[in-house]
Amino acid sequence: MTRVLVAGDHFVTPSLVVDALRRLTGLDIVTHTGPWPHTPFGPVNEVDEASDIEDELIDLLSGVDVVITQMAPLTERVLAAAPALKLIVVTRGGPVNVNLAAAEARGIEVRSTPGRNAVAAAEHTVALMLAALRMIPATHASVLAGQWRSDLYALDAVGSELGGTTAGLVGYGAIGRRVARILRAFDATVLVHDPYADPATLDGADAVPLDELLSRSQVLSLHARLTAETRGMIGAKELAQLPPGAVLVNSARGGLLDYPAVAEALASGRLRAAAFDVFDVEPLPADSPLRTAPGTVLTPHLAGATVQTARRAAEQAADALATWLAGTAAQPVRPVAALEPGGR
Repeated sequence: MTRVLVAGDHFVTPSLVVDALRRLTGLDIVTHTGPWPHTPFGPVNEVDEASDIEDELIDLLSGVDVVITQMAPLTERVLAAAPALKLIVVTRGGPVNVNLAAAEARGIEVRSTPGRNAVAAAEHTVALMLAALRMIPATHASVLAGQWRSDLYALDAVGSELGGTTAGLVGYGAIGRRVARILRAFDATVLVHDPYADPATLDGADAVPLDELLSRSQVLSLHARLTAETRGMIGAKELAQLPPGAVLVNSARGGLLDYPAVAEALASGRLRAAAFDVFDVEPLPADSPLRTAPGTVLTPHLAGATVQTARRAAEQAADALATWLAGTAAQPVRPVAALEPGGR
């Protein structure tokens, strides 16, 4: 029997994972429900974006061969207390809550579920674009306040369409590719900047240098993974290269963007609108200038949060375990391409 710990939470629940594992045999399954998202994640010792349950996890991992989790902290301390552990499956786009060096030193394989939230994140991104272009949150609030803003039909006040718009995507992994596909269905022109993109996947999008993308993009959408190379890659200088009245969207990682510079560009009218699901500090601080900047659409890091994402993560985790059990050669955790989109 292979002893499996399913350390789920209130999104990718243990029951979802156990249901996905029913097609496999020879498993002795133990379950645990962590506190996320009712309790926010954060850094736990040397890993990031994890639930602070090290002590509980150490007790649960006794004799366990495989752990399937989303938010459990697989730190050096935890791995040192789990000598039987052979496989970690993280039900996220990447294993950010795992000390990979410590796992490798112990011969523990680490797998994740890339692309699990690509559909959800892409659809949310386009929804943010539409909400910003058509001023949906502001006009919704005005109706609730008893107003009827027919003055917004004035030519200098009306919104814009996605159809015919030039949209620039920084990063062209699973999420960026799906956003591009949706935008093309809207008859938008799609530009891409991603030095790691496979030209065979462009499918009608045009790969261009970043400076050209910025100068042409009426809508700029970020889909890069946060690395030392990409941190702060869009700041005041880059925002100044956008056409006047451009719209900016970020549903990837907050660290990609200089948010005070964005607030200034919105206040000056350089940017028409901006829509964000991620921020450099989360939760968004009470004194953030984004709260009072005009033309903002803000959501609380929910782009990947759908029922289908959770189910897909559970199924992909079961697939990973099935492959491992079948003795398929291990797929090493590869270096993360700097502009590949991250998963939540």
